Amino acid sequence: MIRINLLGQARPKAARAATPAAASLALILLLGVVFGGLVLGAVYYTKQKELDQVQEEITKLRQRKAELETLKAQVEMFERQKAILDQRYAIIEELQRNRTGGQELLTMIANTVTRTDALWLTSMTRRGNGLAIEGSAGSMTAVANLITQLKRSGYFEQVEIRESKQDERNPQVRTFNFNLTANFVLPQAAPAVAGAGRS
Repeated sequence: MIRINLLGQARPKAARAATPAAASLALILLLGVVFGGLVLGAVYYTKQKELDQVQEEITKLRQRKAELETLKAQVEMFERQKAILDQRYAIIEELQRNRTGGQELLTMIANTVTRTDALWLTSMTRRGNGLAIEGSAGSMTAVANLITQLKRSGYFEQVEIRESKQDERNPQVRTFNFNLTANFVLPQAAPAVAGAGRS
């Protein structure tokens, strides 16, 4: 279509020149928007990937925590069972210690008492290796002889008299009540103790 300018005015050149510049500017803006979108998309993708890795790590750590809590509960159960078994073992050892040497203890006490005149025992209590002995004697010399005989036997240590007093219930017969303590040395330990005493 042919246009005729009847007014005879020339078109402004600036309008024609502005069209390519505006197109260039629009193209630059479009490229900037596209590039910005690509950069934002890449950042979003990277951050999303990092977030997924962190979530996966959190899931693994939670599973590990659950496993460790189960393991901790098992360890605590085993520790309780071990404490019960240790307690039972200690009781068995104590019973074994008290049982061991019982015949030898009675034999040595009987031999010691029969070597001492005018003396008899009324009670004897054993706790572990410790002994508490009560008895009566016709004199204090008999009590001293008993202590000497106990020490010489090699089966008794730390023999100590706790109390000795005259029995006033029967004034016609002069007797003394006494109680003493001692430690009984088990037969298998007696030679080592005796050897240590000689050195």
